[in-house]
Amino acid sequence: MSRTVSIVVGASLTGMVWTGTAWAEAWVQIEAKSSLAQAEARARDWAGMFPDTTGFRLDSGWYAIALGPFADEAEANARRRVLRREGLIPRDSFVADGNNFRQQFWPVGATLNTAPQATQPAPQADTQSDVRGAPMPAPIDVEPLDGPDETAQSSDQTTPPDAMASTPDTSAQDTTTAPEALNSDTTAASDAPALRDVTPAPQEATPAPEPVETLAESRRLEAALDPQTKRDIQTALEWEGSYQGAIDGIFGRGTRGSIADWQSKNGYQPTGVLSSTQQAALLDKVASERAALGLQTVTEQEAGIRIELPMGLVKFARYNAPFVNYAPKDDSGVQVLLISQPGDTARLRGLYDAMQTLEIVPTGGERNIRGNSFTIEGENTAVHSYTHAELSNGQIKGFTLVWPAGDDKRMNRVLDAMKRSFTPIGSKTLDATLGQPMSVTRAALMAGIEKRAPVFSRSGFFIDADGHVLTAAEGLDQCGRITIEDHAASLSFDGGAKGYAVLTPHDTLAPREVAKFNPDAPLAGAKVAVAGFSYPEALSAPVLNFGTLSALKGLEGQDNQARIEAQTRAGDVGGPVLDGTGAVVGMLLPASDDANRVLPDNLSVALQSKAMAPGLSDKGFTPKEAGISANRAPEDLQQMADGMVVQISCWK
Repeated sequence: MSRTVSIVVGASLTGMVWTGTAWAEAWVQIEAKSSLAQAEARARDWAGMFPDTTGFRLDSGWYAIALGPFADEAEANARRRVLRREGLIPRDSFVADGNNFRQQFWPVGATLNTAPQATQPAPQADTQSDVRGAPMPAPIDVEPLDGPDETAQSSDQTTPPDAMASTPDTSAQDTTTAPEALNSDTTAASDAPALRDVTPAPQEATPAPEPVETLAESRRLEAALDPQTKRDIQTALEWEGSYQGAIDGIFGRGTRGSIADWQSKNGYQPTGVLSSTQQAALLDKVASERAALGLQTVTEQEAGIRIELPMGLVKFARYNAPFVNYAPKDDSGVQVLLISQPGDTARLRGLYDAMQTLEIVPTGGERNIRGNSFTIEGENTAVHSYTHAELSNGQIKGFTLVWPAGDDKRMNRVLDAMKRSFTPIGSKTLDATLGQPMSVTRAALMAGIEKRAPVFSRSGFFIDADGHVLTAAEGLDQCGRITIEDHAASLSFDGGAKGYAVLTPHDTLAPREVAKFNPDAPLAGAKVAVAGFSYPEALSAPVLNFGTLSALKGLEGQDNQARIEAQTRAGDVGGPVLDGTGAVVGMLLPASDDANRVLPDNLSVALQSKAMAPGLSDKGFTPKEAGISANRAPEDLQQMADGMVVQISCWK
């Protein structure tokens, strides 16, 4: 088996804005930052992977991070192609000739034969230094067009005026004595008072003001951006929620409006054109947020899926067909399932139903299945989840993202990245035998994706063509959710003490059979059949349990009940009691929960039809009345039950 994780450096969003011309050596420029602190931090990260990482200040005032130097452009380009193919450097990395490289800042203390620098005067009191003692370069955005050529100045050049103002005249200090010495009668050196230090206190440095970039300059710099950087800007704007268009690198009306929207949200003048400072702020912010999530392109060869995953929040756990399970990392509460299995439309529908039974897919939220794909949104007070799956060429592939409630803003960004990047690849689906050794229990394998079980399941039956279902009332008022054959339903009428209730499905159901009531109960001793889901976990169809109507009274003499001698189970409760013609003569009631009363296994109690029909009619659910008919064969009764009886489930 093989799993590939391609490293996608978050800071690759930072665009390369300025390029050089011709130089004897070549570098692979992989990143640029607008501040020295950011550049040093990134260079330190890159150096952990590439020992030949270097860093230079650019003409623009930005700071470039590069690999090299290489002997020539061909050697640099060969290295760039290999690293890009392996996904180890950003896609927008390029070969630089170093012509616009200025002062080297990385490695710390290193020197290189870069472009000539102006001769620097001796350090003065106003020289700005970083913590390592290296001079901090003054921020420069645009080189001056006029002025003396600094490189032409001699080594004994005139001290700048600001340095003169802050540096004392040392020759005067050597000959001038303090006033106390002038008033003294003693001239011996040993008796003379010490000379007073008249050296002015060092002046605190005044940082150079940031150059102001005009709108025209911003437009000029933007025009020089390469297409990939423009796409990175659109991607960053999309991440920030300001852009919804295509990531095409074309700055049209939509992109301009998105830039203006982002500028307004972040306190800038909404010009629709990013200055170099704003561009750096946008790209760096998004890069840092992506880095915190650890978004990486993951290629799951066994499942045949390529997708971006938040590897800072999840970690690979196991294969458990049809899922590749990524468990929470560092208690993040985030889970990912990659779905991969062979199938057709019927199996896609089965997966759609099965996913909704998992604990990680809450019951609240929208569901949608159409054609060859489906989406499921789950939401409750604890977790949110999103599932997507699609069928193509006999393969079902998809994913599920689960996250804690309250983290929607951040996780919606992750979800957007997963939606955009989800790509089925190859012709392979997850091998059903791939997974943990058999010594690992099934419970351990399913940890985190356990199937949700109902509180109880029972039977019911259609009483009209609109899909209304009659069932036993006991316990339904305690259900958080009720389903009819996996279709959500609501409690339209709760008979309470009367013993029966009516459910209305939220979806339109078309019954194949509708119950017909026989208001005249058969005589005691008549043969009857109870139709219900006796084995809900094992059988997906109702079962007929044949027996005898032993008495038309309840256990305590109730006139509206009847006693049945038949082998029934808990899943049969709410099912119809049919006479030989298939007419409904009653409905099976739950067994008594009185611990002091133990009844024979084959004794059940039913509510007679005549006790339910008037109340149903009063509520608008008038049941159909059975006509005179001959007895039916058992197989015909089974066919009636298959079309009329449904399974009811009560959920928390």
